[in-house]
Amino acid sequence: MPTFAVSEEKNKWLKEKMESLGIREEDILEKFIRSSGKGGQKVNKTSTCVYIKHIPTGIEVKCMKDRSQSINRFLARRELVERIERLSGKPTAEEMKKKGEGQVLHLDISVIK
Repeated sequence: MPTFAVSEEKNKWLKEKMESLGIREEDILEKFIRSSGKGGQKVNKTSTCVYIKHIPTGIEVKCMKDRSQSINRFLARRELVERIERLSGKPTAEEMKKKGEGQVLHLDISVIK
């Protein structure tokens, strides 16, 4: 798996998530497209927009959030992982976080005599 222009921790997390869900790099079709919008001459001359398709599921992701192609490759894969997690029924990291915030612990305190 390629490493991206993000921290080692994030690269490691992505690799582990992809392995746990059975997503292989060989199953991903990746294309680079010229971006549009903010970024000026830099995005107009380079292909920073990333399009990936997971062949077994047919899920497609297009990412052009950053001016860096490497970061967009990471973000596109992260989005792909989250979509596959949702389809598999496993709770995503975001869902776990929301669930944790809304939980209130109720204890039944009774006096033992």
